[in-house]
Amino acid sequence: MIKINLVGERKRPAAPGPSQQLKGIQEGANVGIWALAGLVLAGVLITLGHLYVVNGKVKDMQQQVAEAEKEVKELEPYIREVEEYKAKKVELERKVQVINQLKTNQRGPVQIMDRVSRALPELMWLTKMEVSPTTITVSGEAFNTNAVANFIENLDRVPEFQEPILRDTSQRGQIYTFVVAFNYTYQVSQPEQPEGAEAAAG
Repeated sequence: MIKINLVGERKRPAAPGPSQQLKGIQEGANVGIWALAGLVLAGVLITLGHLYVVNGKVKDMQQQVAEAEKEVKELEPYIREVEEYKAKKVELERKVQVINQLKTNQRGPVQIMDRVSRALPELMWLTKMEVSPTTITVSGEAFNTNAVANFIENLDRVPEFQEPILRDTSQRGQIYTFVVAFNYTYQVSQPEQPEGAEAAAG
């Protein structure tokens, strides 16, 4: 009896040959290369983007510097005027200080003359007055010796004057001549304040 198998036997899958294995390896290698190329390209694009941003910031900074330099150039005339004004102010302050110092130096002789003139009694007049840094020598004439004595007494009452000394006296007819010397120290008077200043200060 003859049997016929109509279904047929399943074919076993053929094992990949060497050429197919090589092809698979090449495909994997190509995928790796493309992936690496993609990473490199992404890195280049990121770097270019960063450089673009940095260049933009540099340009902005350069523009700000240019604007600042332009403003400085525009302000240079005013800066020079301010510097000249400061120099003139310093010079004027120096001149004012010199003038005030001269006024202060003048107050001493003025005070001395005022004190001596106030000490003069009647029947007496001065003919000469010499002033050194610490000593005053006064020469004059009077009609009597009492006037000379009163003059010396009045000088002795002045706080800035030390005890006067009668250095010489002589008579010429009815006129008595004399020479009186004394040391002195004077104080610079403070400038007078306007009325109400003391009340305001209090």
